[in-house]
Amino acid sequence: MKVDGCNLSFTKDSIGNLNSHIFSGPKTRDVTEVGLHPYILAYANSDFRDYTLLPIFPLRVFRHKSIFIRTDRGITTPEDLRGKKIATPGYSSTSLTWIRGILEDEYGVKPTDIEWYVSAADSSVQDTGGPSKFENILPKNLKVDQGPEGKDESDMLADGDVDALFHAMEPRCYVEGHPKVARLFEDFRTTERSYYKKTGVFPIMHAVAIRKNLIDMHPWLASALFRAYAQAKANAIHELTTLGWANISLPWLAKEIEETRSLMGKNYWPYGIKPNRKVVEMLCRYFHQQGLANRRLKIEELFHESSMLLAEKEEA
Repeated sequence: MKVDGCNLSFTKDSIGNLNSHIFSGPKTRDVTEVGLHPYILAYANSDFRDYTLLPIFPLRVFRHKSIFIRTDRGITTPEDLRGKKIATPGYSSTSLTWIRGILEDEYGVKPTDIEWYVSAADSSVQDTGGPSKFENILPKNLKVDQGPEGKDESDMLADGDVDALFHAMEPRCYVEGHPKVARLFEDFRTTERSYYKKTGVFPIMHAVAIRKNLIDMHPWLASALFRAYAQAKANAIHELTTLGWANISLPWLAKEIEETRSLMGKNYWPYGIKPNRKVVEMLCRYFHQQGLANRRLKIEELFHESSMLLAEKEEA
């Protein structure tokens, strides 16, 4: 990726480490990917102002697929989660906040309807870097217990300590084919497509943050970075649609691309404020509604003023 007017050096890291680097680490990176919800919580709860956001969203994921259950606990619908014990390695992570919000909006299941447990470890730590300090913020109006010492979230589900697990990553016990562990939404593709048809929401997980003193001195950086990331995305999608069949080991990739565009439009992964306002405002509503912060933030607070009018050119 080339950014006009800039010399670049890249560092590859996991999202947990990227978050920790700017929230509690050395803060040496000028531009970084960041978990959107941890950033919102840092801004709202700890007056974090060292970095500001640009409306560039490298990761979006539907989250119905991220609910895993014990098949011997009578859980067949989302409503069956009421009164159940649920584990997670990071209560206030972006993915968990989306899951809780979707459960309440779509199925009437509130966080207070559930018994919550935060695991002592995370089976996906090698891939994610583990939760940063803003991914384990706990609401004051909700009882959240700690899981057994020495057990990660996968162990808790496999051993039957809990009835279900909410996790962005597939837990080890699911990957290894535990006979009593399954997804709540077995046909999650159909469920997630229906959710998009109803809401028009493609959940955002990550954004791009830039050091605030740097962009305040050089506001042109917002446009330069936006163009670079948009071009990089366009290149990736072009490669996916032209040579994806050769590079990705999926037999019906072309059909998946066609069906995604038919449902969500050709520019199904937009950058910029205008096409994403509803999604970001929904996440801001969720963190306030779930008791993770005392007030509901506005988009204009989170994104640098020089980036508010940036608009990605629609693909022909």
